[in-house]
Amino acid sequence: MKNTSLSTDNCIAIIPARYASTRFPGKPLATILGKPMIQRVVEQAQKALAHVYVATDDDRIAAQVHSFGGQVILTSSSHTSGTDRLAEAIRKIEQLEARTYDVVINIQGDEPFIQPEQIQQLLENFRHPDCQISTLVKKIDSDEQIWNANLPKVTFTLSGKALYFSRSPIPYIRNHPKQEWKQHHTFFRHIGMYGYKKEVLLEVSTLPTSSLEQAESLEQNRWLENGYQLFVKETLTDSMGIDTPEDLKRAEAFLNNA
Repeated sequence: MKNTSLSTDNCIAIIPARYASTRFPGKPLATILGKPMIQRVVEQAQKALAHVYVATDDDRIAAQVHSFGGQVILTSSSHTSGTDRLAEAIRKIEQLEARTYDVVINIQGDEPFIQPEQIQQLLENFRHPDCQISTLVKKIDSDEQIWNANLPKVTFTLSGKALYFSRSPIPYIRNHPKQEWKQHHTFFRHIGMYGYKKEVLLEVSTLPTSSLEQAESLEQNRWLENGYQLFVKETLTDSMGIDTPEDLKRAEAFLNNA
Protein backbone atom coordinates (compact mmCIF):
# COMPACT_ATOMS: atom_id res chain seq x y z
CA MET A 1 0.00 0.00 0.00
CA LYS A 2 1.34 3.39 -0.95
CA ASN A 3 1.30 5.92 1.89
CA THR A 4 0.15 9.47 1.26
CA SER A 5 0.97 12.50 3.39
CA LEU A 6 -1.75 14.00 5.55
CA SER A 7 -1.36 17.20 7.54
CA THR A 8 -3.64 17.41 10.58
CA ASP A 9 -3.72 21.18 10.06
CA ASN A 10 -5.91 20.48 7.02
CA CYS A 11 -8.28 18.30 9.07
CA ILE A 12 -11.29 19.52 11.02
CA ALA A 13 -13.63 17.88 13.52
CA ILE A 14 -17.29 18.90 13.33
CA ILE A 15 -19.73 17.88 16.06
CA PRO A 16 -23.40 17.94 14.95
CA ALA A 17 -25.56 18.77 17.98
CA ARG A 18 -29.36 19.00 18.04
CA TYR A 19 -31.53 20.13 20.94
CA ALA A 20 -34.61 18.21 19.82
CA SER A 21 -34.54 14.52 20.71
CA THR A 22 -37.47 12.18 21.23
CA ARG A 23 -35.78 10.20 23.97
CA PHE A 24 -33.66 12.95 25.52
CA PRO A 25 -34.55 16.59 24.70
CA GLY A 26 -31.69 19.02 25.31
CA LYS A 27 -29.18 16.18 25.45
CA PRO A 28 -26.05 18.18 24.44
CA LEU A 29 -26.63 20.53 27.38
CA ALA A 30 -27.11 17.76 29.95
CA THR A 31 -24.36 17.87 32.56
CA ILE A 32 -22.07 14.99 33.46
CA LEU A 33 -20.60 15.64 36.90
CA GLY A 34 -21.24 19.35 36.48
CA LYS A 35 -19.87 19.76 32.95
CA PRO A 36 -22.14 19.97 29.86
CA MET A 37 -21.88 16.93 27.62
CA ILE A 38 -21.14 19.02 24.53
CA GLN A 39 -18.17 20.58 26.33
CA ARG A 40 -16.77 17.15 27.17
CA VAL A 41 -17.04 16.09 23.51
CA VAL A 42 -15.31 19.26 22.31
CA GLU A 43 -12.49 18.92 24.83
CA GLN A 44 -11.85 15.30 23.84
CA ALA A 45 -11.76 16.22 20.14
CA GLN A 46 -9.34 19.09 20.85
CA LYS A 47 -6.84 16.58 22.23
CA ALA A 48 -6.44 15.24 18.68
CA LEU A 49 -7.15 18.20 16.38
CA ALA A 50 -6.61 21.95 16.51
CA HIS A 51 -9.72 22.72 14.46
CA VAL A 52 -12.98 21.72 16.20
CA TYR A 53 -16.46 23.15 15.60
CA VAL A 54 -19.94 22.38 16.91
CA ALA A 55 -22.65 22.51 14.23
CA THR A 56 -26.10 23.22 15.65
CA ASP A 57 -29.47 24.73 14.78
CA ASP A 58 -30.15 25.80 18.36
CA ASP A 59 -29.19 29.12 19.97
CA ARG A 60 -29.05 27.55 23.44
CA ILE A 61 -26.41 25.06 22.37
CA ALA A 62 -24.51 27.78 20.50
CA ALA A 63 -24.50 29.98 23.61
CA GLN A 64 -23.22 27.11 25.76
CA VAL A 65 -20.37 26.39 23.34
CA HIS A 66 -19.39 30.06 23.27
CA SER A 67 -19.45 30.16 27.08
CA PHE A 68 -16.56 27.69 27.36
CA GLY A 69 -14.61 29.18 24.45
CA GLY A 70 -15.59 26.64 21.80
CA GLN A 71 -16.24 27.36 18.14
CA VAL A 72 -19.76 26.96 16.76
CA ILE A 73 -21.47 27.30 13.39
CA LEU A 74 -25.24 27.64 13.04
CA THR A 75 -26.94 25.36 10.50
CA SER A 76 -30.44 24.80 9.17
CA SER A 77 -33.07 23.03 11.28
CA SER A 78 -34.42 21.17 8.23
CA HIS A 79 -31.65 18.58 7.87
CA THR A 80 -32.77 14.96 7.98
CA SER A 81 -29.31 13.52 8.67
CA GLY A 82 -26.08 14.45 10.39
CA THR A 83 -24.27 14.13 7.05
CA ASP A 84 -26.39 16.92 5.55
CA ARG A 85 -25.71 19.16 8.58
CA LEU A 86 -22.00 18.37 8.28
CA ALA A 87 -21.94 19.37 4.60
CA GLU A 88 -23.62 22.72 5.30
CA ALA A 89 -21.28 23.32 8.24
CA ILE A 90 -18.04 22.77 6.31
CA ARG A 91 -19.19 25.09 3.53
CA LYS A 92 -19.92 27.85 6.04
CA ILE A 93 -16.72 27.27 8.04
CA GLU A 94 -14.52 27.45 4.94
CA GLN A 95 -16.26 30.65 3.87
CA LEU A 96 -15.93 32.12 7.36
CA GLU A 97 -12.24 31.25 7.67
CA ALA A 98 -11.39 31.90 3.99
CA ARG A 99 -9.57 28.58 3.76
CA THR A 100 -10.17 24.97 2.77
CA TYR A 101 -9.89 21.64 4.59
CA ASP A 102 -8.97 18.23 3.17
CA VAL A 103 -10.63 15.92 5.72
CA VAL A 104 -13.73 16.32 7.88
CA ILE A 105 -14.14 14.17 11.00
CA ASN A 106 -17.73 13.65 12.17
CA ILE A 107 -17.93 13.28 15.95
CA GLN A 108 -21.31 12.65 17.53
CA GLY A 109 -22.41 15.19 20.13
CA ASP A 110 -23.41 12.39 22.51
CA GLU A 111 -19.96 10.74 22.63
CA PRO A 112 -18.30 12.40 25.66
CA PHE A 113 -15.80 9.56 26.02
CA ILE A 114 -14.40 9.56 22.49
CA GLN A 115 -10.65 9.04 22.69
CA PRO A 116 -8.08 11.06 20.72
CA GLU A 117 -6.53 7.77 19.57
CA GLN A 118 -9.79 6.93 17.78
CA ILE A 119 -9.68 10.21 15.88
CA GLN A 120 -6.07 9.46 14.92
CA GLN A 121 -7.16 6.03 13.67
CA LEU A 122 -9.80 7.62 11.45
CA LEU A 123 -7.10 9.85 9.98
CA GLU A 124 -4.70 6.95 9.43
CA ASN A 125 -7.06 5.37 6.90
CA PHE A 126 -6.57 8.35 4.60
CA ARG A 127 -2.95 7.35 4.11
CA HIS A 128 -4.42 4.71 1.78
CA PRO A 129 -4.72 6.41 -1.62
CA ASP A 130 -8.14 4.85 -2.30
CA CYS A 131 -9.79 5.85 0.99
CA GLN A 132 -12.67 8.29 0.57
CA ILE A 133 -14.53 7.68 3.85
CA SER A 134 -13.02 6.33 7.08
CA THR A 135 -14.74 4.60 9.98
CA LEU A 136 -14.03 2.32 12.95
CA VAL A 137 -14.89 -1.26 13.88
CA LYS A 138 -14.54 -3.26 17.07
CA LYS A 139 -14.24 -7.00 17.56
CA ILE A 140 -17.43 -8.60 18.85
CA ASP A 141 -16.87 -10.38 22.15
CA SER A 142 -20.23 -11.97 22.92
CA ASP A 143 -22.93 -13.99 21.21
CA GLU A 144 -25.50 -11.40 22.30
CA GLN A 145 -23.73 -8.72 20.24
CA ILE A 146 -23.74 -10.91 17.14
CA TRP A 147 -27.54 -11.12 17.23
CA ASN A 148 -28.25 -7.58 18.47
CA ALA A 149 -29.85 -5.74 15.53
CA ASN A 150 -29.00 -2.40 17.17
CA LEU A 151 -25.29 -3.15 16.68
CA PRO A 152 -24.53 -3.07 12.94
CA LYS A 153 -22.01 -5.62 11.77
CA VAL A 154 -19.45 -5.10 8.99
CA THR A 155 -17.30 -7.21 6.69
CA PHE A 156 -14.19 -5.86 5.00
CA THR A 157 -11.28 -6.89 2.78
CA LEU A 158 -7.78 -7.77 3.95
CA SER A 159 -6.72 -4.21 3.10
CA GLY A 160 -9.53 -2.80 5.27
CA LYS A 161 -12.04 -1.76 2.61
CA ALA A 162 -15.62 -2.16 3.82
CA LEU A 163 -17.72 -4.65 1.88
CA TYR A 164 -21.10 -4.43 3.59
CA PHE A 165 -22.87 -3.26 6.75
CA SER A 166 -25.79 -5.23 8.19
CA ARG A 167 -27.96 -5.49 11.27
CA SER A 168 -27.87 -9.25 10.69
CA PRO A 169 -24.84 -11.37 11.59
CA ILE A 170 -22.43 -11.36 8.65
CA PRO A 171 -21.05 -13.64 7.41
CA TYR A 172 -23.42 -16.60 7.77
CA ILE A 173 -21.47 -19.54 9.23
CA ARG A 174 -22.55 -22.64 7.35
CA ASN A 175 -22.40 -26.14 8.87
CA HIS A 176 -22.16 -24.90 12.46
CA PRO A 177 -24.92 -24.23 15.02
CA LYS A 178 -25.46 -20.54 15.75
CA GLN A 179 -24.19 -20.82 19.33
CA GLU A 180 -20.80 -21.85 17.89
CA TRP A 181 -20.45 -19.16 15.23
CA LYS A 182 -18.11 -16.98 17.28
CA GLN A 183 -15.73 -19.94 17.62
CA HIS A 184 -15.36 -20.20 13.84
CA HIS A 185 -15.14 -16.57 12.74
CA THR A 186 -14.15 -13.15 14.08
CA PHE A 187 -17.14 -10.84 13.85
CA PHE A 188 -16.85 -7.04 13.90
CA ARG A 189 -19.38 -4.39 14.83
CA HIS A 190 -19.42 -0.89 13.47
CA ILE A 191 -18.45 2.09 15.64
CA GLY A 192 -20.30 5.05 14.11
CA MET A 193 -17.53 7.61 13.79
CA TYR A 194 -16.61 8.86 10.32
CA GLY A 195 -13.97 10.79 8.48
CA TYR A 196 -14.59 12.11 4.97
CA LYS A 197 -12.51 13.59 2.22
CA LYS A 198 -14.16 17.01 2.08
CA GLU A 199 -15.17 16.74 -1.58
CA VAL A 200 -16.66 13.28 -0.94
CA LEU A 201 -18.70 14.59 2.00
CA LEU A 202 -20.23 17.25 -0.24
CA GLU A 203 -21.03 14.61 -2.87
CA VAL A 204 -22.61 11.99 -0.60
CA SER A 205 -24.80 14.59 1.07
CA THR A 206 -26.65 14.98 -2.25
CA LEU A 207 -27.21 11.27 -2.95
CA PRO A 208 -30.79 9.96 -2.92
CA THR A 209 -31.73 7.21 -0.48
CA SER A 210 -30.68 3.78 -1.77
CA SER A 211 -32.40 0.38 -1.58
CA LEU A 212 -29.74 -1.17 0.67
CA GLU A 213 -29.89 1.83 2.98
CA GLN A 214 -33.66 1.51 3.23
CA ALA A 215 -33.50 -2.23 3.83
CA GLU A 216 -31.00 -2.00 6.71
CA SER A 217 -31.70 1.59 7.82
CA LEU A 218 -27.95 2.22 7.58
CA GLU A 219 -26.81 5.33 5.69
CA GLN A 220 -23.33 3.95 5.01
CA ASN A 221 -24.81 1.35 2.66
CA ARG A 222 -25.94 4.24 0.41
CA TRP A 223 -22.31 5.21 -0.01
CA LEU A 224 -21.22 1.65 -0.76
CA GLU A 225 -24.07 1.17 -3.21
CA ASN A 226 -22.90 4.28 -5.06
CA GLY A 227 -19.33 2.99 -5.30
CA TYR A 228 -17.57 5.05 -2.64
CA GLN A 229 -14.53 3.52 -0.94
CA LEU A 230 -14.98 3.14 2.85
CA PHE A 231 -12.01 1.93 4.87
CA VAL A 232 -12.18 0.63 8.41
CA LYS A 233 -9.70 0.63 11.28
CA GLU A 234 -10.08 -1.61 14.31
CA THR A 235 -10.37 0.15 17.66
CA LEU A 236 -9.95 -1.54 21.03
CA THR A 237 -11.85 1.25 22.79
CA ASP A 238 -15.55 0.80 23.45
CA SER A 239 -17.98 3.57 22.62
CA MET A 240 -20.32 4.92 25.31
CA GLY A 241 -22.93 7.05 23.55
CA ILE A 242 -25.56 8.86 25.62
CA ASP A 243 -29.04 8.22 24.19
CA THR A 244 -31.25 8.41 27.29
CA PRO A 245 -31.23 9.92 30.82
CA GLU A 246 -30.42 6.41 32.09
CA ASP A 247 -27.27 6.39 29.93
CA LEU A 248 -26.31 9.69 31.55
CA LYS A 249 -26.51 8.11 35.00
CA ARG A 250 -24.29 5.25 33.84
CA ALA A 251 -21.78 7.75 32.46
CA GLU A 252 -21.61 9.59 35.77
CA ALA A 253 -21.16 6.29 37.60
CA PHE A 254 -18.34 5.40 35.20
CA LEU A 255 -16.54 8.70 35.86
CA ASN A 256 -17.02 8.40 39.61
CA ASN A 257 -15.39 4.97 39.55
CA ALA A 258 -12.61 5.89 37.11
